[in-house]
Amino acid sequence: MTRLIWLGAACMLVGCAAPPTIYSWGSYEELVYASYAAPGSVQAQTQVDALEKDYQEARADNKRMPPGWHAHLGSLYFQLGKLDLAQQSFLTEKADFPESTVLMDRMLANIRK
Repeated sequence: MTRLIWLGAACMLVGCAAPPTIYSWGSYEELVYASYAAPGSVQAQTQVDALEKDYQEARADNKRMPPGWHAHLGSLYFQLGKLDLAQQSFLTEKADFPESTVLMDRMLANIRK
């Protein structure tokens, strides 16, 4: 009887485990929230540094970056005047998530202006 109780408890604990994700979120969600909740509270270069660090960690874990990640990084590069890196980020977002094509094309057009 006690074995059955322990087995049931173990099954419940395993069922509560978080499912694995294919994306590496890193500090992306916190940075996006901070940039919308209090614009200017986190400098663009600080965000870029954090996102680039997250990218290296994701690559080491063989995980992908989530939707919008490259677009956010590209907009930060654009703010910093790093247009080549912004273009590369927008093209990566467009390739990884084709549903973002219209928005990424508009962002790319802004770079060309």
